Amino acid sequence: MKIHEYQGKEILRKYGVATPRGQACFSVDEAVAAAGSLGGKVWVVKAQIHAGGRGKGGGVKVAKSLDELRQYAGQILGMQLKTHQTGPEGQKVRRLLVEEGADIKQELYVGMVVDRVTQRVCLMASSEGGMDIEEVAAHTPEKIHKVFVDPATGLKDAEADDVALKIGVPQASVPQARVILQGLYQAFWETDASLAEINPLIVTGDGRVVALDCKINFDSNALFRHPDIVAMRDLDEEDPAEIEASKFDLSYISLDGNIGCLVNGAGLAMATMDTIKLFGAEPANFLDVGGGATTEKVTEAFKIMLKNPKVKGIMVNIFGGIMKCDTIAEGVVAAAREVDLAVPLVVRMRGTNEDLGKRILKDSGLPIISADTMAQAAEKIVAAVSAN
Repeated sequence: MKIHEYQGKEILRKYGVATPRGQACFSVDEAVAAAGSLGGKVWVVKAQIHAGGRGKGGGVKVAKSLDELRQYAGQILGMQLKTHQTGPEGQKVRRLLVEEGADIKQELYVGMVVDRVTQRVCLMASSEGGMDIEEVAAHTPEKIHKVFVDPATGLKDAEADDVALKIGVPQASVPQARVILQGLYQAFWETDASLAEINPLIVTGDGRVVALDCKINFDSNALFRHPDIVAMRDLDEEDPAEIEASKFDLSYISLDGNIGCLVNGAGLAMATMDTIKLFGAEPANFLDVGGGATTEKVTEAFKIMLKNPKVKGIMVNIFGGIMKCDTIAEGVVAAAREVDLAVPLVVRMRGTNEDLGKRILKDSGLPIISADTMAQAAEKIVAAVSAN
């Protein structure tokens, strides 16, 4: 789950992380009023969407008067902001963050993720703030410094100070950087985050260390422990089909292709999508119905896939272990009838009650194309879609 920058900063401030003063706004008038209450002569108007690269897309502006701020707020609010993370369709801006200006002397990067190899939280830091960390890693990996934090001790003072000095924090500002790094770790740990990033972390002209921007993502499997974080969810930022799928405990992600995929198991779903691509087509979605799918869940899965106008065919690929093939077959038949399926459908199933499942499909009288292998199924659905 993702949240907006202003919400992330609210969390960080609870852990002692210094941020600029700012207010979330939902209208131009609110933005102007926010600037007036903040005071000063320079303000930053920031689009609030769940994507990075907002500045490059025109979603971050520095205003030096209230008239200029009103102009920028009017331009950004309601715009279809396109960044490298939104895709070509962009994302509509419905919220703004108006913050006080900052005297930036240095821009640094700090972030935290879980490292799968060490099974610890990894603090990454770099002197190259304001840039995509992936670019830094690719071209100047020596500028990224890492600490794998022992969960028994947390981020120790010496570790935080060492990283701060390595990325160029002035000696006099190291104690402030230590507070921010340790606060970021505590926030990451206690909120069950999957990513916590401050980019840039700045050093101001008077030596203050401040989180100028932040991004926090959370492990959805742990949200039951954090109702306060769930309350921050902005459904306007999420794919309606993915929201609908989550209501039925379906793992669904929209993609750009034209072949819908219904699979049980994430690994098999990935392999299915790769096989479709191997035969020259593109998957329209990732859809994992899980091990406890019912007829109702399969029907809802079909409905969600077919709401996508790009879908010209559907491939069902089931390995019956915990999930029984006859249950899936019954769901497929019921779904095909309920949605009045008008696109080619290929079904491949192996495993528990496989013969019974195939008999259910055959006896349905529906134009369902059967396949014995995953490759055969992919080849058949690609051919069927091409022929239509």
